[in-house]
Order: sequence, then C-alpha cells, then structure tokens
Amino acid sequence: MTTDDTPQGTGDLTHFDASGQAHMVDVAAKSETHRVAVAAGTIRMKPETLARVVSGTAKKGDVLGIARIAAIMAAKKTSDLVPLCHPLALTRVAVDFEIDEAGSSVHCRARVETVGKTGVEMEALTAVQVGLLTIYDMCKAVDRGMVMNNVRVLEKHGGKSGDWIVAI
Repeated sequence: MTTDDTPQGTGDLTHFDASGQAHMVDVAAKSETHRVAVAAGTIRMKPETLARVVSGTAKKGDVLGIARIAAIMAAKKTSDLVPLCHPLALTRVAVDFEIDEAGSSVHCRARVETVGKTGVEMEALTAVQVGLLTIYDMCKAVDRGMVMNNVRVLEKHGGKSGDWIVAI
C-alpha cells in the first residue's frame, strides 16, 4: 500500500500513442476488479452565506441536497465530460458534505465504486467538483466571492497498481 502524497506511476503518459497522438487507453486485457476512489474538496464562503446553507434559507432551496444529487449525476456522466475517460457502470456513488463553521466552508467527499477494468478516480473528482459548483451556483446571488479549492484524490483501491492513500 502506498501512503505518500506523490503521484503514482512516474512512467509514460498513457493517453498518448507512440506518435504522440491522444488516444483512449486500451483496457481490454486488464482484469475486472472491484475499484474504489475517494475524492474531496472544499468551498469557502462568507459566514452569512454558510448560515443560509446550514439553515436551509437559501433562495433556491436545499443547497446540499441538490448538490448531492448533482454530484452523483456528474459521476455517472464523467465520460461525457472528460474526452478520454472510459464510460463505466458504476456500482456506488456516495457524496457527503461536512459543515466547517470555523473555516466558513463546506467540505465535499465522494466515494465511487465499480467492478471493472479501469479506476474511478475521475468519477470521484468530477462528483466533488460538480457538487461544489452546484453550491456556488445556488449561493452566487449572495456571495460571488466563494472559492473552491483542494480538490484531490484521497485514496484508490483495486486494479494492478493496488491501493493508494494520501498521507495526511
């Protein structure tokens, strides 16, 4: 198990062929395994904006409920958004939000799973980013200065490269 925060796989970039042309990676020879990825990110906002999110008084409704659905839908549509991403049959997408009143932030965490030939890191990252974007969209009328940051993969499991967990 790798437990550092350096990127794994320092070899060749797999989305380019020998001529340097972009291509979708051939996964036909890979084994199907249970694959899991967890990603996270944060959106920082004014304290009064966070209060509206927490109390459910944002003009557009239940911000976190709608953001959760948007994140799940985004995970399912990742291959439509990221050109060289394989379409995957996801078996699970779970999205959680944590309120950080001291930091005037909402933290988003997505766990995505499949049984397949390629990992689900892109789906987890897409879920987090779209969840945060949805919060921004729903609150921008009162706070255009919100900042999304620290979107990253926290862990991945399955496949030939095995487990990877970011060191905290």
